[in-house]
Amino acid sequence: MSKIGLFFGSDEGNTESISYRIQQRLGEDNVDVHDIADVTQLEFADYQYVILGIPTWDFGQIQSDWEEFWDDIAEVDFTGKLVALVGLGDQFGYGDYFLDAMGMLHDVIVPNGATIVGLWPVEGYDFDASKALTPDKTHFVGLALDEDQQEEMSAARLNTWCEQVVAEFGLALAVTPQDD
Repeated sequence: MSKIGLFFGSDEGNTESISYRIQQRLGEDNVDVHDIADVTQLEFADYQYVILGIPTWDFGQIQSDWEEFWDDIAEVDFTGKLVALVGLGDQFGYGDYFLDAMGMLHDVIVPNGATIVGLWPVEGYDFDASKALTPDKTHFVGLALDEDQQEEMSAARLNTWCEQVVAEFGLALAVTPQDD
């Protein structure tokens, strides 16, 4: 089986923590976790299956390490790769910009050939606007997590989403649900 490459950026540790929680569910032997601050474009070539984790900061801003890598990610060839996105944001404090960074990342990688999997329904969230919505506004372009306002819902969301992504990746991989 091909390994999954999980790339994240994190300033305060929430997105990093979520990345390792995903790895726990999918198995350490199945997922390589990379801090986007420490990679080059070349690391993406090693993976057919990719998960990208990005938080939205303040008023729709991109996390600092992702911002520094932005020109590089825009040049990565994602042709033939299945990509799942994980976005973190604060739906109440920044409800007009909820998960905007995930939507912006989606819009950068799709023109470079990424096939997006892991769409997530908008039910259960309370926000005003998001760049991370599908055109019909019924789903986010990836898993939506709010560690500020709905932290108690993250474990169940991660369990469900990981099962979904493994199926959409087409991998014969057992997901280990967690209560974290």
